Amino acid sequence: MQFIDSAKIRIEAGNGGNGVISWRREKYVPKGGPDGGNGGHGGDVYFEADPELGTLLDFRYRRIHKADNGANGEGSHCTGKSGDDLVIRVPVGTIVREMESGRTIADLTKPHERLLAARGGKGGLGNAEFKSPTNQAPRKQTNGKPGEAFDVELELKLLADVALVGFPNAGKSTLISRISAARPKIADYPFTTLVPNLGIVKAPEEHKSFVVADIPGLIEGASIGKGLGHQFLRHIERSRILLFLLDGTSNDPGPREAFRTLKRELEQYNPTLLEKPRLIAITKADAMVEDERNEFQRMTIDKQKPVIISAVSGEKIESLVRKLWDLLRA
Repeated sequence: MQFIDSAKIRIEAGNGGNGVISWRREKYVPKGGPDGGNGGHGGDVYFEADPELGTLLDFRYRRIHKADNGANGEGSHCTGKSGDDLVIRVPVGTIVREMESGRTIADLTKPHERLLAARGGKGGLGNAEFKSPTNQAPRKQTNGKPGEAFDVELELKLLADVALVGFPNAGKSTLISRISAARPKIADYPFTTLVPNLGIVKAPEEHKSFVVADIPGLIEGASIGKGLGHQFLRHIERSRILLFLLDGTSNDPGPREAFRTLKRELEQYNPTLLEKPRLIAITKADAMVEDERNEFQRMTIDKQKPVIISAVSGEKIESLVRKLWDLLRA
C-alpha cells in the first residue's frame, strides 16, 4: 500500500431543514390553526481515530466530505428528520487543521478517539411556533441555518516510542528487522527505505513491548527539502527517544561528523527534538577490523559511549534493547 501522510480535504456539515407554513384541515374542525412543523437539524462532522488505518491514501481520491442535510418540516406539527452525522475515520496520530486560520481542530492520539469538527445547521421554525394570543394565524416560517464548512489539512505523525535516525544505509532497516517482526525492504543502495516502517519490539520485562519507527535516511540539507528524509521528519516529533545509528564502516563522514550533521538537521527542522533522550549506536560491527573496534570503544560522542552493534550477527543487540527499555521506563 502506498504510504500517504498528508492530505487536504473539504468538510461540510449538513444544512438545517426549512420550517413550513401549514394549516390544520380536519373534518369537523372548521377553524383549524397553524400546524407547520420545524425543519430537522443538519448532520455534524466528526473525526475518529481508527487503529486499523495506517495511511491517508483514501483522502487523495475523495476530497469533499459532507454530512446529510436536515429534512424540511411538514404539516400536522411534524418535525423534519435530522441529517445523519458523518464520521471520518483517520489513522491514530492524525492532526486536523483548518487551512485558512491554521487552527488545530483535532489531534487524535488515542484509538477510537472522536472529536467534533463541524456543526450542522439548526432547523428552521414552522408557522406553528409563531402562534400567539395576538396572532392566531401566523404566515411566517424560517429557513434552516447552513452547516459549518471549511477546508482542512490532515497530517499524520506516527506514534512510536523510539525513532531510528541515521544516514541512508546506516543499518536502520536491518536493525528493525532484527529486533521486531517488521520486514522492510533492505538493499545496499541509498534510500532503500521509501516510507516509515513500524516494528513492535519485545521488551526485557515480561509481557511488555515498545514500538520502533524506521524513518527514511537523512542527508545533509534534509531540513530544507533535500533527499527523502525531510518528508518524514514529522514522524520523529512524537517519538519519546531518538536512537542515532552511525555507520562504523564509513569514513566520509565518520561517526562523529555524521552525528553532528544529523543533530544539526534535526535542530534546524525542530529544535525541541534535541530535548528528547537519545542513544547512539555504531553499526556494522561484523565488518570492522579489530583496530576499528578498539577505536570506537574508546570513543565518546555526545558525552556518551556509543554501543557497538551488528544487526547482521546480533552482536550487542540485546544490550541495546535493554538500554532503550531502561530509557523508556525512566
